[in-house]
Amino acid sequence: MKFIFVTGGVMSGLGKGITSASIGLLLKSCGLRVTSIKIDPYLNCDAGTMSPYQHGEVFVLDDGTEVDMDLGNYERFLGESMSQANNITTGKVYKKVIEQERRGDYLGETVQIIPHVTDQIKADIHKVAQDTHADVVVIELGGTVGDIESMPFLEAVRQLRRELRKDSLVVHTTLVPVLKAVGEAKTKPTQHSVKELRAIGIQPDIIVARSEHPLSGDTCRKIGLFCDVAPEAVIGAPDARSIYEVPLILEQQGLTQLLSEQLQLGQQMPQLSEWNLFVERVTQPTHQVEIALVGKYTDLSDSYVSYEEALTHAGAALDAGVKIRWIESDLIQPDSLSGVDGIIVPVGFGSRGSDGKIEAICYARENNIPYLGICYGFQMAVIEFARNVLKLKNATSSEFDDQAEHQVVSLLPEQKEMEDLGGTMRLGLHSIVIRENSLANKLYCNPSIDERHRHRFEVNLDYVDQFESAGLIFSGRSEDGRRMEIAEYADHPYFIAAQFHPEFLSRPNQPRPLFLGLIHACLNEQSKSS
Repeated sequence: MKFIFVTGGVMSGLGKGITSASIGLLLKSCGLRVTSIKIDPYLNCDAGTMSPYQHGEVFVLDDGTEVDMDLGNYERFLGESMSQANNITTGKVYKKVIEQERRGDYLGETVQIIPHVTDQIKADIHKVAQDTHADVVVIELGGTVGDIESMPFLEAVRQLRRELRKDSLVVHTTLVPVLKAVGEAKTKPTQHSVKELRAIGIQPDIIVARSEHPLSGDTCRKIGLFCDVAPEAVIGAPDARSIYEVPLILEQQGLTQLLSEQLQLGQQMPQLSEWNLFVERVTQPTHQVEIALVGKYTDLSDSYVSYEEALTHAGAALDAGVKIRWIESDLIQPDSLSGVDGIIVPVGFGSRGSDGKIEAICYARENNIPYLGICYGFQMAVIEFARNVLKLKNATSSEFDDQAEHQVVSLLPEQKEMEDLGGTMRLGLHSIVIRENSLANKLYCNPSIDERHRHRFEVNLDYVDQFESAGLIFSGRSEDGRRMEIAEYADHPYFIAAQFHPEFLSRPNQPRPLFLGLIHACLNEQSKSS
């Protein structure tokens, strides 16, 4: 079993996650079993309570674990589902250590960062490797070398390197900026970053150098000389047209061969023909559509990264590029949606921005603009229909007003009895039964599907008959029939909304039906008007 540790220096946002996912893809394409681990050095036990503005999207796994968005990249690149064990946080580690101390597991020892915390980190890494029976485990260390919160994890890596010897290596991602005034690539940030890593006791084996443009041979040789790595082990990672092009860029510089030689994996060549075709469709589409994404956190696009990727996957399948028009729901104007081919209202919590989202949904419904609502966008579609079609004045969600007359979205009776509001969240993979002869059935071609969920409030069952009599059909329901999962409006080119999150299961070459249907409807409407 082999271990690859991916660290980062200089600054955050250099693409450690994409580098890790790309390494995983290249090795898997060689026929190896690969899994990934993301280490997040924050004290939260998981990402579930974190603001999208601070940490980007919260990604949900099959088992209901709320994790860092990098695990979404791992799943998309590897084409495999992760579990809660694939995300290690400081909070998780310290919680385990404290619980063991309280039970007396340490037999009276003074519990310390070294060895107890570092031993727990190593144990968690080994457990993932053993449980998945992987040939290679790619471990991404979040944060930047030198950050105080990362120190226990880096120390654990140092110890693992000594214990594993030739069965591990370190890939260090760093930055090579170019000063426009002189037009020269500057290697000093990389040198200082590697110096910081070596001071901890870790010598990188491979350096992935982020830059705006490809690195010259002289720059690679200089980095290799000053950082004590072979020049061929300095891999340039220039800006790419798409994140999916990154594995191909790395492979062109011999990364797979480097990994194979250093880890003694044998001479195996990655099979990338299918991936190449996908990248070609992404970067050179024949058609173009523009989708308005009306959200609450559009100032940070990472808040909706899975939506971007799901649209990319669907677009590629239909030879269409997808441009996203980001619209902050608080700031929506009468002309904000003018000229768009389709509209998405995504996830959200709380009342802020809800009126803007309802306005966008009304615009889509009344103007025959293809519409896809997801989670919060499903609930807002129900409220919009109640207000503007059923004429239920001030219809709303009990999340916004628990004293309102028409709470068409609310907690189920059993949820209301729970003392702990956190226990009312519905998380993870759940089954959905789809009605025959519906749009949902046409899209999925299956009477039963499994999708990931992350929500609390449901459609109020007291209003279901009224909705369906007026034309809003709940074509997908939970197995017990008490939770409305999919709503669709037949008298429309494409109007469908889902309580679940199809974007979390979208993969390259395996787009999710609801996104595929949206792009297909947009292209159909374009052809009608041309």
